Amino acid sequence: MFRIGELAKECEVKADTLRFYEKHGLLSPSMRSESGYRLYTEQDAERLRFILRAKAVGFTLSEITELLSIDLDKSNWACADVKGMVDIKLANVEEKIAELNHFRVSLQRLSDACCGGPESAEHCSILEALESNVEVKCENHSHDHGETEYKTSCKLKG
Repeated sequence: MFRIGELAKECEVKADTLRFYEKHGLLSPSMRSESGYRLYTEQDAERLRFILRAKAVGFTLSEITELLSIDLDKSNWACADVKGMVDIKLANVEEKIAELNHFRVSLQRLSDACCGGPESAEHCSILEALESNVEVKCENHSHDHGETEYKTSCKLKG
């Protein structure tokens, strides 16, 4: 049997994390001691490890709850059900990556269009682009410097 602090230490989380999972119905102590301490079994520890691994790959608490219910009733679920959950999550991650790549390209264009000099920001191309409908476009001109490609004409285009 583990007390809350012992289980938290074993799984390298804080006791508050266990309380949080308990509050949200993901984990509950198997019993309480006479003095009211939460007591967890090895089975509870395995459940916590499952929760932590699922969280580490990006599942939400709601999704973890569903995975736990499937795990408890495996015979009534198909592997395809679990794979479907993972595939939906994967598609969401791929969408987020595409969005982040768009942000990266846009921010790079803004950065490349700005001289970054010490003069006043009154004519800063970044601020001008954000104040208007002007889009920052960069044209790539390759210079033969090994595998490095230098962008030499980045400017604001309307």
